[in-house]
Formats: sequence, structure tokens, C-alpha cells
Amino acid sequence: MAALRPIPVNTPKFWGGEKELVAQCIEDGWISSEGPKVKEFEEAMAKCCTRKHAIAVANGTAALDIAVKALGLGEGDEVILPSFCIISCITQIVRGGSIPVLVDCGDDFNMSVDEVASKITPRTKAILCVHTYHFPVDMRPILELAKEKGIKVIEDAAEMIGQTCMGRPCGSLGDISTMSFYPNKHITCGEGGMVLVDDPVLAEKCSQLRNLCFNPQKRRFVHDDLGWNYRMTNLQAALGWAQLQHLDKAVARKREIGRLYTKLLEGCPGLILPPDQNALNEVNIYWVYGIEVAQGVPVDAEEVMQQLAKVKVGTRPFFWPMHEQPVFKEMGLFKDASYPVAERIARRGFYIPSGLALTDEDCREVAERVRAVMAGICGAGSGAAA
Repeated sequence: MAALRPIPVNTPKFWGGEKELVAQCIEDGWISSEGPKVKEFEEAMAKCCTRKHAIAVANGTAALDIAVKALGLGEGDEVILPSFCIISCITQIVRGGSIPVLVDCGDDFNMSVDEVASKITPRTKAILCVHTYHFPVDMRPILELAKEKGIKVIEDAAEMIGQTCMGRPCGSLGDISTMSFYPNKHITCGEGGMVLVDDPVLAEKCSQLRNLCFNPQKRRFVHDDLGWNYRMTNLQAALGWAQLQHLDKAVARKREIGRLYTKLLEGCPGLILPPDQNALNEVNIYWVYGIEVAQGVPVDAEEVMQQLAKVKVGTRPFFWPMHEQPVFKEMGLFKDASYPVAERIARRGFYIPSGLALTDEDCREVAERVRAVMAGICGAGSGAAA
């Protein structure tokens, strides 16, 4: 019997043109953040997201750090965000002395809008909306609430590049929005991120924060504030700019992959598959193909992933909730907190290979192996509830 071919959880797609643009940077000697491709990439991304300003940074975490500090969030300020997210969303909030106020998510994996409203206090200064996995957050009521209360909105659109919400591009909806260009995103620089704003004063603040708070109006090496070296290189920007030219194709391909998986896995015992549309008629972008192990199955996602690893299918677990993170428990945060949906999906959710370089044959191989593993877990023909 032939050995099984490994299928990694992500392989990026290069559409053509990337190599030439990166090589041109080397030939021209422009490899640092001073190179012209950084500005070109910023302008192209701003146009893509209908924003007035874009600030390229080293990664998505850098973009979030800058967003929190640029808004002036500090000691004692409350920031509402989902418990179900990646830790980079909360890091600068905690380090800056602000108070993270968590909410649970719904079955679409996005933050509960009703809970957001119930958590607002006179100390609330910002709401961090994190679009997660498949669909954007229901932004309309959050934006209306924020406007009414005078609260700033940070939009983390890292997983929704090319997605829309309320007929607008994700990345255009916050007072300040952020993106990531890690290799599993719809466009990649290897590493990289972007901050997107309309306010010119906020844009200038973000630009200074990414560059150690050098002030172009003052003598070099004289600083009025503390920032970071979060600059993007010209090499990264060239790769990102080239990738951006193919964003529509990338999104279309992601949806093809997602719909093919659903067709191939429909009726598989023990699995809850993602819908193609949500209640707001937003179309799933399938950043990843996220699956939940049904409650009737006697194992959790960790066991399913271990079984899939044995047949060489790459997987990743869902995020682990912020209120259950050991680092925050040690700090005394979120004592006795419970967010049942986040807790459930963290333990029963995972995703299968979802990279843009997947072929249809890869998807068929993955689905066949997933079906075999689930049949072994549930028992052939057991009909475990999905």
C-alpha cells in the first residue's frame, strides 16, 4: 500500500509576479522600510478598503498594539472584546493598564452583540470587534451603540481580507481597523500587517508609533513618546502588493474550497459543518474550514485531530478563550468568569487544511480521511448527531 501523502493545514498560493517584484527590490538595493513599495502597498490597501490612510507594519499583532495605543487607551479604561479570540487581541490592552471586559460569542464564533450592550459602563472607552473564521461581526448595532455612547471601535479584520459587511469592505468599519498578512491569510507577506484609518491625525500617530516615535518635525533621535520598531520592509511590501492584485481570485478560491468540503463532508457523522450564509445574508469567506464536533460524540476535537494526524491530515484547534488563559489567571483576571459558547467551541472546534494552494484533489483526499476517522470514532453507520 502506498504511503499516505501529507496534506498540511496551510500552504500559501503565489499567483505569479511576486518573485519578480521581490527580486527587483534586491536589484535596486531597496530592501528596508524606506523603499518605495511600502507606500505603494499602503495606498493600494487603503483603496481596497475605501480608507483614507493605511500604515504598513510588521505583523497583525503590531497593528493591534498600535491601534490600542493610538486611541489613547490606558490605565483604568475598559475595552470590550470577545473571550474567543487570539491572545494578540488582548495583549496591549493588559500591558497598557486598560481593563479587558469579555463577552461570549454566538454559534457563528463572533462576539455577542447583546452582551456588548450589557457590558458598557461609564469607563468603557473602546469595543474591539474581531471577525472570526467565516463571517464578520454584526457591525451595524455595534457601530450604532458606539456612536450613541461616544465609544471608539477597533476592527480586527485579519481573517476577513476581501470580505464585506453591510455592503462595505471589512477593514473600513472601525475608527481604526487592523489586518494581518501571515501566510494563512488571503494575501501574505510572510509576516506583515496594516493599520487603516480615515482621521489624518490618527494616521500620523500610528505612523510615528510604528517607527519608535521619531517625529519628522523634530531633530532625529529626540522622542516625545515610546513606540516600537514595527516597520514593514520593502521586500514584504513588494510581496504584499503583488498578492493584493489577486485578492478577488483568492476569495473566490476560498469559497470554492469551502463549498467543495461541505459537499464532500455532508452527512458525515459527528460533525457540524459551517453554513455558506449567515442570518444577515453575508456569504462565508471560509478563511478556514472550521468544524465543530457534535455534542453527542464521545471525544473532543483534540482526539479527532490526533486521529487525523495519524492519517497525515494537518489540523489546528480553535482559539482558547481568554478567560481560561493561564497567564491571565495568574494575573487575577476573569476570576470565576464563564462564557459557555467560547468554552464549548474551544474544546470541540478545529479546522482542516484550508490554504489557497489546496487542489480539488487535496480536498477530496482530506474529506475521505476525515470520513474514515469519524466513522471509526462514531461507529460505522452510528448516525451520531451532527
